[in-house]
Amino acid sequence: MTAELVRGQNHPVSRSRVEVRVSAGTPVLALASFADAQGRLTGTGALAHPGARSLPGVHAPADLADRHAFAVDLDAVAADVHRVGVLLVLPPGGPVGFGAVPAPHVALAAPDGGTEIAGYTLTGLDAETAVIALELYRRQGAWKVRAVGQGYADGLGALLADGGLPVPAARELAATALSTAAPAKETDATLATMPTLVGDLRAPQTAPRTPGPAPEPPAPAPDPVSGVPYTGAPGPAPAGDGSPPTISYTHPRRRRTSGEPPEPAPRAAAAEPGQHPQPVAGDAAGWSLDERLYNQVWGMFEDLARTVAAYRSAVEFADSRRDRELDDALADPRHRIGGSGDAARDAARARREELIARAQAVLDRDLAQLIAESEVVEPALPAPYARWDNPVWHGHRVPEEAPLAVRLGDLHLPERPGLRIPMLVRVPLERGLWIDNGRTGSEAAMAMDTDRLRRAAMDMAVAHAVRLLAVHPAGRFSVHVIDAAGAGAASLEPLVRAGVLAAPPTTGAAAVGRTLAELTRRVDLVQMALKAGAPEDLPPDVDTAEQLLIVHDFPHGFDDRAVTQLRYLADEGAAVGVHLLMVADRDEASAYGPLLDPLWRSLMRLSPVPDDHLADPWVHHAWTFEPNLPPEGSRVLDQALDRVAEARRTTRP
Repeated sequence: MTAELVRGQNHPVSRSRVEVRVSAGTPVLALASFADAQGRLTGTGALAHPGARSLPGVHAPADLADRHAFAVDLDAVAADVHRVGVLLVLPPGGPVGFGAVPAPHVALAAPDGGTEIAGYTLTGLDAETAVIALELYRRQGAWKVRAVGQGYADGLGALLADGGLPVPAARELAATALSTAAPAKETDATLATMPTLVGDLRAPQTAPRTPGPAPEPPAPAPDPVSGVPYTGAPGPAPAGDGSPPTISYTHPRRRRTSGEPPEPAPRAAAAEPGQHPQPVAGDAAGWSLDERLYNQVWGMFEDLARTVAAYRSAVEFADSRRDRELDDALADPRHRIGGSGDAARDAARARREELIARAQAVLDRDLAQLIAESEVVEPALPAPYARWDNPVWHGHRVPEEAPLAVRLGDLHLPERPGLRIPMLVRVPLERGLWIDNGRTGSEAAMAMDTDRLRRAAMDMAVAHAVRLLAVHPAGRFSVHVIDAAGAGAASLEPLVRAGVLAAPPTTGAAAVGRTLAELTRRVDLVQMALKAGAPEDLPPDVDTAEQLLIVHDFPHGFDDRAVTQLRYLADEGAAVGVHLLMVADRDEASAYGPLLDPLWRSLMRLSPVPDDHLADPWVHHAWTFEPNLPPEGSRVLDQALDRVAEARRTTRP
């Protein structure tokens, strides 16, 4: 069973020979460091890097790559080495920081491709270019692994200096490590995180190419449907050349036309040259089927965004060309009399229609391919990613491992509303969620009765809570509810009936304060334990499971102190396992003025009705978000909760 760690969490290592695996969305340098019991580096020879790859028990990779795997023999590590750090470093001239690339994932596994022991996804990074990802450390004669996630914006030199090396020596060692790394090879990048939407977009960076003279580009191949070359980027052709726009429909990190099957997930070969292969579920890179499916959904999301961008760009080009030709016709005195002017205008309109027809044919072709892929992928999704009407829920059992991500709803574009892309977010959640139950958020919300809208918002929150409970191991996820006025009792009934809440829903102002104080205390204690380097030394009454707090009808029942505590949980809680799910109307909290603006900005806004308030990180389309709720009359939530309750009873000591 793989333990999915959060920052500061540790896990025992029961074997002496292990393998470190790194999966990143961009080429990185993977290094290993040796430190004493106080975490101080034992000298300039305590770093395994491309220029000096071997230390006792460790042989570090030699090149930049988006994937690494190297062995560690803990029995061979010297007795005076108490900590073995796994470091990740971005190359000079590459991405500006780990916040600009997909979150790397680092795992400790049995050697030679064995099962994973523990894994950690490095979320929450920003401008850091060097980071201590994991740390193997001795404790009471045994080895453990800890998720560290400590980053340094000033790079590897700052990291080494913080580890105890003199600043000049640290800078010199960092320069040597970076200068001796072999260039990155051209590979398909593994995308480790779904793009965060409006307000927190982080576009993945393209891997830097090997330095050297650029090869001569091949001639653009004509599209088999439209005849338009599609080797360039989406967008209109240079102004004034009169040619159709070049359009690219190829995902930059997915094999879409090659007859060779990608590894480790094979794709069937194309039936005819130039045609797309038949889609296969899991056709993406990844260590597990769940990760491959997750990355495949990411790829479909990007494919649809770029395909529609190319179509819209072609239409815009056709319109601008028509307008320019009409202006030219009107400016020509020869066209002002007689029928030649009408003929010129008709010809301009006809050329526009021809260009749009070509672009539409290409769009239809690529949408058909994406629809075919969606029809294969959707039924194959595991429960954390699946819709509530997916049959996978009928046979679902509470897992032994935490999921990689969960589904919040669906995304689609107006060009093909029926093509829905699952909106997946990584867990543990990097930020809180806000389900907007106000009527000013969208036209659909304004058209709905207030009571129905509020009930739909609370039902949506309960569905998210049930999913999170059902896809986490028993006892590894706890849910708290603040419903100060008791207005959400009907929606909360399934959670209450199943007995899966950490405590009965909180009602009344006094109880609101107690619940917030308990969760604030947990955040404080875990933060102090992490800073002290002893995250396992928590008081016995502290629940170490991930915590979700559902707040309904905020700010009812909240005084100034409670509002401050809520803001604190929103800012600090996610990093230590306390997550916020607000069901609220922002207008009802307007009395607080700008005081609450940071709170709303820190949360990802969702809507209980279709709303196009989300954007992608590539071309910034306005995507329509649709919540995913159980079918009318379905008992899928009750069945999932019954299994959660049963799993808790059987695992309770």
